Amino acid sequence: MQYTSGKDWLNAENKQVMLFAMSGLGKTYISNMLRSSGDWFHYSVDYRIGTRYMGEHIVDNFKREAMKTPFLADLLRSDSIYIGSNITFENLAPLSTYLGKPGNPDQGGIPFEEYLKRQDQHRGAEIASLLDTAHFVARSKEIYGYQNFIGDSGGSICEVVDPHDENDPVLKSLSENMLLVWIEGSDDHTEELIRRFDKAPKPMYYQPDILKSSWNEYLNDNRISAEDVNPDEFIRWAYRRAVSHRQPQYRAMAQNWGVTVSADDVAKLRNESDFNQLIAQALDARM
Repeated sequence: MQYTSGKDWLNAENKQVMLFAMSGLGKTYISNMLRSSGDWFHYSVDYRIGTRYMGEHIVDNFKREAMKTPFLADLLRSDSIYIGSNITFENLAPLSTYLGKPGNPDQGGIPFEEYLKRQDQHRGAEIASLLDTAHFVARSKEIYGYQNFIGDSGGSICEVVDPHDENDPVLKSLSENMLLVWIEGSDDHTEELIRRFDKAPKPMYYQPDILKSSWNEYLNDNRISAEDVNPDEFIRWAYRRAVSHRQPQYRAMAQNWGVTVSADDVAKLRNESDFNQLIAQALDARM
């Protein structure tokens, strides 16, 4: 671990952190707050996934849809129009849209095998983007002169690492370069996240074995075929399972590789000083 105590953190000339948690618990809030202070370089893992590693897949998918329209198809063939992804830190919709949801195509679903293929692409992209973090820590100092670094991981980081393996390549690389910080939510937070997701379900990454067993269980329990699955209903059902699966994974990551802060305390942060004090307290709590 990069920092051994609260004092060590507060006195450090270079403060380097990677946040992890379920989406909606404050990772982006902290990242934006620190970035706006002018002293922190912000690295978004999801943005890196969507631009560096999944960008071509995303744009090709746009083009496939455009080719279904004769007017646009002719323009594409003659290189008369340009189709691109306008993904940003705040808007990751192009990535989510590409991942898609399995089920009835008339309801926006894609075949389950295609869904698995895209999930596998995302897994490789997420691992690569996490391993790229060390490069960006160095890059932020050498090129831009930033002393501090805030990494904002995707909610699925716990699906691509083994927190119980002391030689896990991703966690080892991250912990050698920064402090891993888990934002832990309460039961109330979990229910709120589920409520938000029910209102606006969005694609996410799952471990392949868990995804396959969940898919088969859903088909069997509902006695329906894959083509009849309502994509949003399946994603809602799968999300509840993902929340319960991820919580112990996050906890093990924090216990073995980093520190824990509460989502309630994160919500109270107003500036960089507040954040630094919270991290110092979390480090001292481990001693």
